[in-house]
Amino acid sequence: MEEFVHDWTKIISLCLEFIAALLMAVGALEATFKLCRVSIFGSTGDLLRRGIWLGFARWIILGLEFMMAADVVSTIVSPTWDEIGMLASIALIRTFLSYFMERDLEAANRNKESV
Repeated sequence: MEEFVHDWTKIISLCLEFIAALLMAVGALEATFKLCRVSIFGSTGDLLRRGIWLGFARWIILGLEFMMAADVVSTIVSPTWDEIGMLASIALIRTFLSYFMERDLEAANRNKESV
């Protein structure tokens, strides 16, 4: 039974990692498309580029959440201390990344509302 659960957690973890990569790729493509469109049509301005960056940041944050879920799922079945330590360090790094990116998003939204 444990082997069955272990196999399914691997499959679920791989699916979550795939979704995370897909989300980040979609965000990168969207940001690239928007930057090309801005460059081609000659639109400039920090506000426009900032909006593109913020949209990309949202995709990255969502992807990081899915990656974190994949790491948690992969360590559910009989984790070793090494795996737990690695998960803790990865969680810490991703939490800091998400925190600072969300803080930037909130600051940008406050600036947009005040304009």
